[in-house]
Amino acid sequence: MSPSNKKIDQIDAGTLLHRIKNGEHVNLLDVREEIEYHTHNIGGKNIPLSQFDKLVKQLNYNKTDEIIVICKAGLRSQTAQSVLIQNGYQNVKNLTGGLIALHKLK
Repeated sequence: MSPSNKKIDQIDAGTLLHRIKNGEHVNLLDVREEIEYHTHNIGGKNIPLSQFDKLVKQLNYNKTDEIIVICKAGLRSQTAQSVLIQNGYQNVKNLTGGLIALHKLK
């Protein structure tokens, strides 16, 4: 990785599950489509990646809040993470492996 590339912050499923089970408040941002979110979710806000560019300005998080971006497998959330960083959010983490990885631990 070249010095000009910013490291992409990740959080693994085990760490996230531990934090949730311990009652810690986490800002979850689920970027799956609405039908996916309503079929199964672990909470948090749902802003589908397909609408993300136009809705990102409406987020009411502070730019320094930790935001954990989730999707099914971790790819859409990584794209959303990049958009958030481009919009000035400083503490954005991508759930590695997405909800698939989380489901395997339950």
